[in-house]
Amino acid sequence: MSSSHRPGEALLELVAVMDRLRRECPWDQEQTHDSLAPYLLEEAHEVLEALDARDRSGLREELGDLLLQVLFHARIAAEHPEEPWDLDTVAGDARDKMVRRHPHVFAGRSVDGAAEVAVNWEEIKAAEKSRASVLDGVPPSLPALARADKVLGRLERAGYELDVVPAGEDRSAAEREIGAALLASVAAARAAGVDPEGALRRTLRDLEGAVRATE
Repeated sequence: MSSSHRPGEALLELVAVMDRLRRECPWDQEQTHDSLAPYLLEEAHEVLEALDARDRSGLREELGDLLLQVLFHARIAAEHPEEPWDLDTVAGDARDKMVRRHPHVFAGRSVDGAAEVAVNWEEIKAAEKSRASVLDGVPPSLPALARADKVLGRLERAGYELDVVPAGEDRSAAEREIGAALLASVAAARAAGVDPEGALRRTLRDLEGAVRATE
């Protein structure tokens, strides 16, 4: 970080760059939330790739690209004719959320370790969202292993015990068996404190590296 910059100054400069691009660049002017969606997903995966590779320089760059997507979406939202909001609104919402969900920091609530913090977070989140189901809010678009991890985590915190996975009569016996085995693997990963999606992603990276080394 340059010593000549005050905290947040570079972010404000980037906001100004985005404003100008939106006004003067034909490509940027044409973009919408929908057209940018694939880029948002791609940049998030590139951040994960840099993390897996322990590439700090790459991580810095990819986080910048991901931040740019956030700025771009906020800039487009500011142009909405009826319900505009901008980056300040997004940041303000995030600030308020962090304060509400950390009462042990901002409201003098006592906690006994990180596990209780996580439980409190989910309880406060559930109250905020007024969700009808413990599974509401789990994104359907998550990769299957990551979604399974999230679903099992929600069920564990809610006190569910799933000894038997529903059969799913619309699937073949082989598919049901493999699906149950994969779900059991995710449960085993959770018990070991391992991120199953990340574990498989890194294992595939090692496999690909080994194959490339022989080509």
